[in-house]
Amino acid sequence: MTLVLHGGRVWTGDPRRPLATAVAVADGRITAVGTDAEVRRAAGRPDQTFDLAGRTVVPGLQDAHIHPVWGALEMLRCDLTGAADAESCVAAIRAYAAAHPGKPWITGGGWTMDLFPGGWPVREPLDAVVADRPVFLPNADHHSAWVNSVALERAGIDAATPDPPAGRIERDAAGRPTGVLHESAMDLVGRLLPQDTLDDQLAALSHAQAHLFRYGITGWQDAIVGAYGGAGDTLAAYRRADAEGLLKARVTGALWWDRERGPEQLADLVARRGGPGRRFRADAVKVMQDGVLENSTGALLEPYLDSCGCATGNLGHSNVPAGLLAQAVTRLDAAGFQVHFHAIGDRAVRECLDAVEAAVRANGPRERRHHIAHVQLIDDADIGRFAELGVAANVQSLWATHHPQTDELTSPLLGEARAGRQYPFRRLLDSGARLAGGSDWPVTTADPWRAMHVAVHRTEPPGSAHAGRPGADRPFAPRERLELTDILRAYTAGSAWVNGNDDEVGLIREDMAADLAVLDRDLFAPGTDIAGVRSVLTLVAGEVVHTG
Repeated sequence: MTLVLHGGRVWTGDPRRPLATAVAVADGRITAVGTDAEVRRAAGRPDQTFDLAGRTVVPGLQDAHIHPVWGALEMLRCDLTGAADAESCVAAIRAYAAAHPGKPWITGGGWTMDLFPGGWPVREPLDAVVADRPVFLPNADHHSAWVNSVALERAGIDAATPDPPAGRIERDAAGRPTGVLHESAMDLVGRLLPQDTLDDQLAALSHAQAHLFRYGITGWQDAIVGAYGGAGDTLAAYRRADAEGLLKARVTGALWWDRERGPEQLADLVARRGGPGRRFRADAVKVMQDGVLENSTGALLEPYLDSCGCATGNLGHSNVPAGLLAQAVTRLDAAGFQVHFHAIGDRAVRECLDAVEAAVRANGPRERRHHIAHVQLIDDADIGRFAELGVAANVQSLWATHHPQTDELTSPLLGEARAGRQYPFRRLLDSGARLAGGSDWPVTTADPWRAMHVAVHRTEPPGSAHAGRPGADRPFAPRERLELTDILRAYTAGSAWVNGNDDEVGLIREDMAADLAVLDRDLFAPGTDIAGVRSVLTLVAGEVVHTG
């Protein structure tokens, strides 16, 4: 079938021809790009035409850091995303438990720290509404979980239980667990959860895929394929969906690096990698090098501050010791894996860059596609090293605003000077670094257009939960703003490079695969509401996967 899209603005992402008005598709590939007249001549008599009526076409977006199966499972369970306050969280849990009396556990998640005094809930409100079953509810960033007394008892967690390596049990003044578990401490309860079935995961993957197609997302990198924080391993679900043709999107899976093991796990990762499928490949490995700043587990070069603004003795935590990380990355690199790092704090970022540098030194020059996600805080000395080492910065731009979790919970821990250096996207780009775009859904919304609004304006998107908050319209570190084309390129060519399919997608160019998104407006018209953009037609390899 041949299809011609005409009469609009085609943003190609191709520096050789950045803009056009029409594009032709045949047999899953792009056959012509140009003016309406040029494409009409090239396409002859197409089977179908689509009048863009001035709207914009972009390459299919790719999300370079996302957890779609887990996000969909949470949407289908006790979903606390968007809760306005602690009371509404508890009310939602009460209602969900009452509606599901047969569920042995109450699971779901999505609460945010800014809803609770000091950032952390306690177990007593959970006990009041669910006293008969264990409750396990990760917060939005999935670095902490809220549990009730039944869950603590099932796991044998009490005042005498030591904090596990790379984890922390929140405690009261007497040392008793208060109901929040951080990082690897989540596994103390998480390992007891009923495991999702393959059918559960397949249903969630289908739900997530449809959800992402609405935004024009045609591919992604699943940032943890493995068991983590009580969530199950999704590798079998991806392989099944791919084999049966249910997976339409292009997906790279990042296999989980078990932070409690060492380089000996490489053989297991090689076995799990297997070969590439029709639309799925698992040739990346995820290394979570630190935690997050708001719970003081992000790894810093200088100490966190206390409530008086004085330096503490806490530098955060490196999940993998720096020397071991360099050894592991060198071996992963030699085995042909891409390494997908999680690094929030400036020390973690440096340790990841140092590890890549060690791999380059040991294994010699060749193309590599390692990338560091989040990059919330980077020391000035390390900004230029991304380009020097060929490491992509995988940015979650939605976070770069004035909102309670930043202003009230994170920035005071850093002090004014460090807080003002968060999310240095412009400096990275100006230094020559390659940017890729990701959402980290379900940590925050999968909507890439809200993230693009923030990248351009550094303010809360219209309609967000915090948009009406005083100061939300004040740009956060405005010198780090990007142009719309910068962040659009990150979500297209940049993420396609990270996902290893930039030979096929990421640009609108003749002979490339026809992964396209027709937007509901002219994206580049003055005053356009970027945050409200949706796709009215999404194509993957020329196949219509979404209309609306």
